[in-house]
Amino acid sequence: MGFFSNRVNREWLKPGDHIYSWRTAYIYAHHGIYVGDGRVIHFTRRGQEVGTGTMLDVLLASSGPGRSFVPCPTCIPLEEGNGVVSSCLNCFLAGGVLYRFEYGVTPAIFLARARGGTCTLARSDSDDIVVHRAKYLLDYGFGCYNVFKNNCEDFAIYCKTELLVVDQRITGQSGQAVSIIGGPLAAVLSTPLRLVTTNVYGMAAIAVVVYCASRYAADVGMRKDVMKIHVEDLTQRLATGLIQVVEPQI
Repeated sequence: MGFFSNRVNREWLKPGDHIYSWRTAYIYAHHGIYVGDGRVIHFTRRGQEVGTGTMLDVLLASSGPGRSFVPCPTCIPLEEGNGVVSSCLNCFLAGGVLYRFEYGVTPAIFLARARGGTCTLARSDSDDIVVHRAKYLLDYGFGCYNVFKNNCEDFAIYCKTELLVVDQRITGQSGQAVSIIGGPLAAVLSTPLRLVTTNVYGMAAIAVVVYCASRYAADVGMRKDVMKIHVEDLTQRLATGLIQVVEPQI
């Protein structure tokens, strides 16, 4: 993998890898856990879903296997269920390019990757434990899909780290969800600078700084509102809406 790209060849994959592929003109990426033998377990919008009520519901409809690949010789037709599915690598990629998510990156590398949803400061657990979590959630589900609070990237990050956000009123672990929110927010926060300067480049620089700071602070490896929830206990904390977790004891 290069410094600015997480692109990998299929031959480089190993069970437990968090992989993803960009969808809809690089607006959104679909994430999953490679479990070996050419199979990927991933969280899709086929289960119960909490919509955003915006155009994102249309743009992000690509989350899941491409219709042109389903059914295929190795994948059974998907039915409505808990949203966690097992697909062959071809169906998961849906014609897209294969990338591998990075864990335990340095702050410098994290900030150099301007686009969220490609890496995290958090460290991954061992590959066998990651595969176990993914297979467990394939049977028991991961709650209701929500693009900002409980999406495919949140699923993959949980499988890799066992970390969940305590307060689900705000954005989940997903780096790309933070990017979707952080860009416009940075632009809004930099707008008051027009009162003291008309330098467009200066305002743009401040917007970039605000955006990077928000990404860094919201990363699952930096947040203080996350806690480890064992996968066997997770199903007891799934409500009809988003994942609900118990507040940490102080």
